Amino acid sequence: MLPRYPLRMRDLVDELLAEWSGERPELDCQPLGIVVRVQLLGKLLCRNAEEALRPLGMKLWEYDVLSALRRQGTPYQLSASELARAAMLSSGAMTTRVDRLEQRGLVRRQVDPEDRRGVQVRLTKAGRQLIDQAIAARLRAAEQQLDALGPAERKSVSDGLRKILHEQQAAVVN
Repeated sequence: MLPRYPLRMRDLVDELLAEWSGERPELDCQPLGIVVRVQLLGKLLCRNAEEALRPLGMKLWEYDVLSALRRQGTPYQLSASELARAAMLSSGAMTTRVDRLEQRGLVRRQVDPEDRRGVQVRLTKAGRQLIDQAIAARLRAAEQQLDALGPAERKSVSDGLRKILHEQQAAVVN
C-alpha cells in the first residue's frame, strides 16, 4: 500500500506509482519511487549545474575535468589515465576533452618525467581561476537546490545515498 500525501506534496512519481498500484496491486512499487526520484533529480540537478556554469562559459564536463585537477593541490596535475579514472571516462574520451581544454588554454600536457610514455595534465593559471569561480557558482546552486531540507534532513539524505552508492560501486567492482 502506497502512503497518501496531501495533494500539494504529491509529485510526478506519486502519480506513476498510483497508476502502477492500480494496474498491478500485488507489486510493491515503493523501491521504484526512490529510484525514479533519484533519476529525475539527477537530470534536474545536472540541468541546474549547467545553468550555474553557463555565465562562466563553461560546460559541466569541463567543470568535472578542471575540478579533478584543482582538488589535487599544487601543482594541480594528474596523469591522463588518473584523470580519466577520476572522471569515470575512457582514455579516448578524456583525450578529446583534454584537447579541447588545452585549446582554450585551461590545461597543458607535459611528458611524465618518471615515465616518458605517459602524459601529465596540468591546470594552467587561467584554468585555476576559472575553476575557482565555477566551484563557487556550483556551491551556490547546490545550496539553493537543497533549500527545502533542514540540516538534519540533509545529513540523513546524504547518509542514505552514500550507503546506496557504496553498495552499487562495490557491485560494479566485484
